[in-house]
Amino acid sequence: MKFGVVVFPGSNCDRDMQDSLQNDLGKEVIMLWHKDKDLSMFTTEDCIILPGGFSYGDYLRCGAIARFSPMMQSVIEFANKGGKVLGVCNGFQILCESGLLPGVLLQNANQQFICKNVFIKNGDGSALKIPIAHGEGRFHADEATLDALEANGQVIFRYCDENGKIDAAYNPNGAIRNIAGIRNAGNNVFGMMPHPERATTPSLMNMDGKKVFEILGLN
Repeated sequence: MKFGVVVFPGSNCDRDMQDSLQNDLGKEVIMLWHKDKDLSMFTTEDCIILPGGFSYGDYLRCGAIARFSPMMQSVIEFANKGGKVLGVCNGFQILCESGLLPGVLLQNANQQFICKNVFIKNGDGSALKIPIAHGEGRFHADEATLDALEANGQVIFRYCDENGKIDAAYNPNGAIRNIAGIRNAGNNVFGMMPHPERATTPSLMNMDGKKVFEILGLN
């Protein structure tokens, strides 16, 4: 599997993602400039990643301007053909703005930027310690959309404690139903607020990010 990492003006986690994929996971990575359009070097077995940061300075809603970049038009087409796409933090916001994922990311409930380690889990799996760093990470959707996500198994991660207990007390941003990440119905587009690329090396004393990529089938 080959990875493409899109670089927007304001991205600040693109090189973190590149380093994690290349040096920790041993993957081939191609950096993709937001003004370009060419994705011909990728097949639907590969993955395009929208990294964290503050694309276009977050001057409108987070991700709202990046959604219209030339590269994003190609990413949308790539996803609609079945290609894998992962959006992390600001990338998750862009996926929601582009319509590739439902819902929206709102300002954190405490109205403050949060940067710390949290715990998330996938289904009945073990708790994973993954860093977060966002000011607008509170996932929200209407009840019908939420019920559909639940029924289809599209909620991929929820905030929990270190033992895997899901409770509002362990929800850092007020996300509805403790949702930290979702996927689309086709199981090829994934969005999450926590940063798995910041937890893939012993030098950071955390390898749980590798398990995130494994859970998503991006390994």
